[in-house]
Amino acid sequence: MTPATIAIDSMARINGVALHAPDDILSPEVLRQRACTELLRQAAQVAGLLEAADTAPGDGVISETASNAIEVLLEAHLKVPEPSEEACRRHYAAHASTYRSGERVRVRHILFAVTPGVNVVALRKQAEPIFLDVRCHDGGSTDRFADAARKFSNCPSGADGGELGWLTSGDCAPEFAREVFGHIEVGVLPRLVHSRFGLHVVEVLEREPGVSPPFESIRGAVANSLRQQVFVTALRQYLQLLAGKAKVEGVALDAADSPLVQ
Repeated sequence: MTPATIAIDSMARINGVALHAPDDILSPEVLRQRACTELLRQAAQVAGLLEAADTAPGDGVISETASNAIEVLLEAHLKVPEPSEEACRRHYAAHASTYRSGERVRVRHILFAVTPGVNVVALRKQAEPIFLDVRCHDGGSTDRFADAARKFSNCPSGADGGELGWLTSGDCAPEFAREVFGHIEVGVLPRLVHSRFGLHVVEVLEREPGVSPPFESIRGAVANSLRQQVFVTALRQYLQLLAGKAKVEGVALDAADSPLVQ
């Protein structure tokens, strides 16, 4: 059994209501999600928004009636204020790259692929000396990067010296894109880049920064982003409050003794 899943040896319950069947095997994340949903479903019943006859699902999928009741419950308890003009402008200034469109980078990489059974520690030990070598010789007369890519890369691009050509953020895995886009670095990046595919030595050859739209044209999107941040924080606090009042068995949840703070 992998660490990502847990066998349910003893039932997980919220106020005595089981969250799963006795023989279920659930990940801790799924179990917490079910627990949070059940806390909200029961809170909707206490508030008179959902009939007591509504039963907890065995598979974690609540009824449409329960879903609607929870939505009404959250609208009543989670007051999300309208973000001010100043707050929106500050957020836009701090996250300008998020709203930029048309950014492209021309990159090449050396991939040390993570495949089933690969020892990641050993893989890193293999990657680091090569990373240090090409970084220390970045810009030298010999193209050590291309040579290393041809010799060591587990990507088909290795045959072309690691060349991936011009990419947009949508062309890459999100974790790779976060390391490459929205920055000003050109040359071999000063760190190994981790992605779902493995470890990458990355060189940015050229950048086209794209265009930042005027604030006025995307104020609505900025405001929505701020509202979502506030909503998530308020929901977390509300769930902590519910957990603090509930009898929680077999699942780890944060609990709060203090009331919800907006």
